[in-house]
Amino acid sequence: MAENFVVSARKYRPQTFDTVIGQAAITSTLKNSITRQHLAHAYLFCGPRGVGKTTCARIFAKTINCLSPINGIEACDECESCKSFKEQRSYCIHELDAASHNGVEDIRDLNEQVRIPPQVGKYSVYIIDEVHMLSPAAFNAFLKTLEEPPAHAIFILATTEKNKILPTILSRCQVYDFKRIRVEDTVEFLKNICTKEGVQADERALHVIAQKADGAMRDALSIFDQVVSFCGNTLAYEQVIDNLNVLDSAYYFQLTDSFLAHDYQKAMLLFDDILSRGFDAQPFMMGLCTHFRNLLMCKDASTAILMEATESVKQQYVAQAAQTAVEWLLEALNAAGQCAATYKSSSQQRFHVELCLLNITNIGNEKKKSEPITIIPKETEKPSAPPAAKQTAPYVAEIAPTTKTVETQKNDLSTNTQFVENQDFTENNVKNILQNYAQSKEQNNVRLINAIETSTMEVAENFKVRCVCNNAFFYEAIDEAKESLTAHLQSTFNNKSITLAAVHKQEAKQEKNQKPYLPIEQFNYFAEKNNSLLTLKEKFGLEF
Repeated sequence: MAENFVVSARKYRPQTFDTVIGQAAITSTLKNSITRQHLAHAYLFCGPRGVGKTTCARIFAKTINCLSPINGIEACDECESCKSFKEQRSYCIHELDAASHNGVEDIRDLNEQVRIPPQVGKYSVYIIDEVHMLSPAAFNAFLKTLEEPPAHAIFILATTEKNKILPTILSRCQVYDFKRIRVEDTVEFLKNICTKEGVQADERALHVIAQKADGAMRDALSIFDQVVSFCGNTLAYEQVIDNLNVLDSAYYFQLTDSFLAHDYQKAMLLFDDILSRGFDAQPFMMGLCTHFRNLLMCKDASTAILMEATESVKQQYVAQAAQTAVEWLLEALNAAGQCAATYKSSSQQRFHVELCLLNITNIGNEKKKSEPITIIPKETEKPSAPPAAKQTAPYVAEIAPTTKTVETQKNDLSTNTQFVENQDFTENNVKNILQNYAQSKEQNNVRLINAIETSTMEVAENFKVRCVCNNAFFYEAIDEAKESLTAHLQSTFNNKSITLAAVHKQEAKQEKNQKPYLPIEQFNYFAEKNNSLLTLKEKFGLEF
């Protein structure tokens, strides 16, 4: 008959303080308190799941009851007390799950049980797991016993949510904060298990397991059992990431290469491939943030130690980090972080991510998407002497054969007379000019470019321009650059009367729905269209 399988989390559970992983400060303190016989009557072990809280409580309870401890700090595992604990028949070590025994009656039964002295050993140890689940009434019933227990009673409380413990309980306990187990420590422990179990494992595969466990050794051992069941006695990196549904880090390296090359086509195809493999876009964006963060850490040897990866993967990061600038990484990390933070609230989530990838692709791209618009006069329509009451001859907007900077455009315009007639001051002309300005070397502002491209331009009389923005993010971009945009329009059209304002789309809708009903509202409405009404009102002193 085959031997019954025991999960690794139970099979390799630490039995002594020296075998506890990643909690050296706590185990040293507990061993010292045992050696010096400075035992408190109540302890609180708090920290994330699977980091050894209950394990340390059991080791501590077994050690202080051992009849012949080794060097005074480790249980012998040979005496009657140790054997009874190992065989789960000890009457001096009691465990209570507060998640299922959280009422007042359960605590009253515990208070009665505390009075009974231990049969074997010196102490009756009560380990209460998930103590934060106790009801307020149960906590109150427990306070007196916790503060003044019998001399033989020791309480060890364990919780993952320290913030839910009453201050009156905390003040009666010695508090030990357990920390998350480092990836390196988890990998080393898994290597030892692989040696004992006869499993050949790729170190990259063990790193994936450790990172997936997120600092919890119990989770790491459960994942290890899962992938062994899938892969057998050989844990290959490709099989492990397939079984755990983890995106291969090679995608992030390829994406970054496409960003640096300003190759948006490749970036879009890679993202589509990722989605077609069943990966969700939000974890992908969080992974991209982590990738940029790791690249930033690898820019300097002093911060490279903050990256948790195998040596071969670290070399890949160092090589790619050498191709990037710190400014580029900061801007890319900011764009990816904002996208990940606003992903759930987006109504078009795929487009939301794609827009972010396009923006990252455009970072540092100094090439202009289109040639600037230069105004060339129609030679056939130049009157030799235009009447005084009329504006100068009309001009038409054409695409210049060569790229010109803003200063060149200003020089061209200064050689001509007034720029255009009213028909050339249109929404399309204004939008094209502002787009070219946002894409110029002087600006090269990705957010401003997107804001102008997605906004609607409204040109009113008296050379008033309104940028109607789709959201508050783009509204802020245009509003911040309002002065420079206005100055550029005035210079381009050779007209100091031009004004520009940013308007949110919702505000624009409300304005359209508001109709002038009162006489003063009607007057203001028509006065905006014809300034002569204001002149008439002031000249004759008219009042409503």
